[in-house]
Amino acid sequence: MMQLQSSWVSGESPHSQRASLPLAACAAVQPAPAHGQTPMPWRVALALVERHVPFVRNRLRAGAMVQQTGEAFAFVHLVHWGAVKTVGIEADGCSQIAGLHIKGDWIGFDAVGQDQCLADVRAMNDIEIWSMRYVALLALTQSLPPLAHMLHVAMAEQLARERHWRLALATMPAEARLADFVRGWAILLAQRELRDDHIAMYLTRGEIANYLGMSTESASRGFSQLARLGLIAFESESRRQFVIPDLGALAEFIDTRSRACAAVLPWR
Repeated sequence: MMQLQSSWVSGESPHSQRASLPLAACAAVQPAPAHGQTPMPWRVALALVERHVPFVRNRLRAGAMVQQTGEAFAFVHLVHWGAVKTVGIEADGCSQIAGLHIKGDWIGFDAVGQDQCLADVRAMNDIEIWSMRYVALLALTQSLPPLAHMLHVAMAEQLARERHWRLALATMPAEARLADFVRGWAILLAQRELRDDHIAMYLTRGEIANYLGMSTESASRGFSQLARLGLIAFESESRRQFVIPDLGALAEFIDTRSRACAAVLPWR
């Protein structure tokens, strides 16, 4: 790892008074949400880990490796800030981007029950991750039910995102798939209270194409089409920063193109 900084943080004992609090009381260890609102799961995760779980705070530069395929599985990681990508290495040596993760996302769940890590994980920009031993985290869930619930919610959320991604690969035409990716990324940034009005993509066109199962040329044409239709507006010559004037219009484009594709496929 190319570390900017690494520091050990010891969580409070799981036998402390807070350990017996129900999940709803977790707001006491994080900034309080607006009246009547339930804390977002990612906020609950960060608050519980910071309060109760011993972890190492790692700050890594863009491009640094968080974990490598084949190394012994011992740690899971929680993204505190920045973005990371998960890259699977196929039997023929080809790489496939399998996941993109930002603030509040967990890394390493796919190796649970395995002896080795199943994917490379790299920082897309400068990041901070909280790394903790999985066996220690699992042991704490026995005496801290809110922690166990939080982990189940996090796993379910990541499974739901993977399911949507796989459905998009199987059912959407390329232009709708790209638009859906852009829209989903903006929505995720907003949910994590990150800036979503000016979006920076830390992926090349080739990497985006790899993730979405299309050619680099298709990805480039797709971005140009979205810009031509006014659904996105690039802010830099590198075309990695853009704004989305109207998420509703982008959603309508996705729906229209998906319906048009379905209409010419009688088996649907």
